Amino acid sequence: MFGGSPDSLYRVTSRGGSVHRAYSVVVFVILAALDNVAIGLVPPLYGSIAADLGVSEGHIALATTTMFLVSAVAAIGFAYVGDRTDRKPVLIVGTVIWVAGTVWSGLAGDYGQFLASQAVAAFGLGGVASVSFSVVSDLISPRRRGLVMSFWGLSQGVGTLAGTLVGGILGHDDWRRPFLFASAAGVVALLAYLFTYSVPRGDSQPELAGVDYEERIHHEDLPVILKRRTNVWLILQGGTAQIAFGSMVWLPVLFRARAEDQGYTTGTAVLIGSVFATVFQLGAALSILGGLAGDRLQRRTPRGRALVASIGVLAAVPLYVVLFFVPMKITVPDGAGTGAVISGVFTNVLTEPTVGICLAVAVVAVMLTSANSPNWFAMIADVNPPQHRGTVYSLGNLVNGAGRAGGNVLVAVAFAGLAGAFPPPLNYAVGLAAFQFFFIPTGIMYWLASRTVAKDMDETHTALLAVASEHRPDRHVGGDQPTRVQRLAAQQDPGPTG
Repeated sequence: MFGGSPDSLYRVTSRGGSVHRAYSVVVFVILAALDNVAIGLVPPLYGSIAADLGVSEGHIALATTTMFLVSAVAAIGFAYVGDRTDRKPVLIVGTVIWVAGTVWSGLAGDYGQFLASQAVAAFGLGGVASVSFSVVSDLISPRRRGLVMSFWGLSQGVGTLAGTLVGGILGHDDWRRPFLFASAAGVVALLAYLFTYSVPRGDSQPELAGVDYEERIHHEDLPVILKRRTNVWLILQGGTAQIAFGSMVWLPVLFRARAEDQGYTTGTAVLIGSVFATVFQLGAALSILGGLAGDRLQRRTPRGRALVASIGVLAAVPLYVVLFFVPMKITVPDGAGTGAVISGVFTNVLTEPTVGICLAVAVVAVMLTSANSPNWFAMIADVNPPQHRGTVYSLGNLVNGAGRAGGNVLVAVAFAGLAGAFPPPLNYAVGLAAFQFFFIPTGIMYWLASRTVAKDMDETHTALLAVASEHRPDRHVGGDQPTRVQRLAAQQDPGPTG
């Protein structure tokens, strides 16, 4: 399958037909999911890893924090290189590094090795995430951007959930097994990636149709990027949003503590926590609705995507607060096998009213906050030329990583401080509920972005047409700004708006 000369491989990867493009999008979505599987493996195993390596759970949480930060910082360097050069080798290098780090994590003999291996894996993850986004944005036309980016964002959420589930299922009696499984899946995905379409920059932009787009980012472009006010709000909103999202990695710990409070043994409680945390975040699958809603409202106004994201995160806050305090009665067979425990959890959803109520609230809350992701991705592509997108994504990812790491650390401190007044699991519930209020400034920043996005879209559109006019001198670039803004909104979907 993988035989043949480099020239034959180049011909395969540069065809770019509809089937080849679809295959490429699927592979990138799977890669994004696997990257997040690697991140999601550790939280449900905090206790198991800590006990085996002879450290506290806080030390293992530090490894997760380190992973967030290293990945975010590495993404900037990888993205800049990807925006200047051929992106495929950059993605291959990033994938190889995170696979190697994940294997090392599963083989680590002491805490120092585990911490270092997580940092190595995170370094590779930074390259995969930022450069993949740039490639996918060039594969998808503006009118479908919200929908496809919802699959992209969904794959990341599903990957995190899968990591939580794989960590609990494969690691409840051997914490090393999930890391080796994830790294093997990464190798398979890497082989599939070798045959993806080598998409040219700007390939999906209507303004650049028939143009060989050779623009590349330069270091002096950073002020230009930050001059777009929409970019500033899109980058900054991640700081507060990810503090809230970062606290959610402790969700398996909350459900584990609830199980232990009801008398379950540690092994069963870890499995219960992982399965419940996974089931209760299934609302992330409905992020597709957020992408569709953003696309639909974008037909009517360039503010559409930002408004959908703003409303979603603000409306979810009270639902999260309710979720953490609704009591749950868990009835699964203690000490039973993995299949019996998982079956018991799903049976509880149908037979225990408190579990069913929690699930319903969780699905709606996660669905609302998941509207953030596809619209954020799509707006970065809407307001930036192709050679800037990977770098803007990485700047946003840096703030996201800092916020998520901060949320992960601060909530651990909050849990410890609250334990004196509220015994577990109540301390976890109070801490998690308080951290959801960080979504409020996030919603405000999306609303501010909605006020600047039309102007920034118009300026980017004009700049791309100017480049195109150099190749097609007969192309008219001028025009009235309000008319161009209306055309931009219509470009999202040329069909009827009724």
